Amino acid sequence: MAGGSRRTLRVLIADGTTERLDEVTRTVISLGHEVVGEGASLDTVGQATAAELPDVALVIVAESDKALGLIRTIVHDAACPVIAILDVQDRAFVDQAARLGIFSYISHGGDLEEMQSSMDVALQRFAEYHALEGAFGRRAVTERAKGILMERHGIDEQQAFVLLREQARRTNTKMVDVAASLLASHRLLSGERPPATSGGKVLGSTDQGTD
Repeated sequence: MAGGSRRTLRVLIADGTTERLDEVTRTVISLGHEVVGEGASLDTVGQATAAELPDVALVIVAESDKALGLIRTIVHDAACPVIAILDVQDRAFVDQAARLGIFSYISHGGDLEEMQSSMDVALQRFAEYHALEGAFGRRAVTERAKGILMERHGIDEQQAFVLLREQARRTNTKMVDVAASLLASHRLLSGERPPATSGGKVLGSTDQGTD
């Protein structure tokens, strides 16, 4: 099997002529991966991604407008990276596709090494993107919690950060969990319905950590 110890991927292949579909399918199978949703069209690709849960989606670019529609739908509906396969270099298309969320592209898609490398890169970038997205989410929770403390205690941002950090140390809890608990407590006290949080003790409304 090509690819050695690499795990088997579920690869969705969308659009393209019968000949190109067959060529790309053979390449993916030669790499030891499973092809799902082969030849999905603009009308069926949303359903195919939901049903097949692919690890990677390949969009064969035959008509630019149609391919962009496929990419848009897959990025919206599938939790997987999208790779565009181009028969000709088209910088304008690549720019548009990048804005829609593709993670990689291949010039022809018939070369085994290039195909595997492109999927590896796309999966790595996809994982990094979601890790970064999670980091931004955690930062947003902490920033909102600092804002509540600043308003409640009449302190500056640095002092609010110190309060969160000290509470985290006292309770042996991650600071983001302390912040999330504070947000939940704040919403509850203000009459809003709090979302589910992941642990951490709630900072009360009185003189918490104001040494």
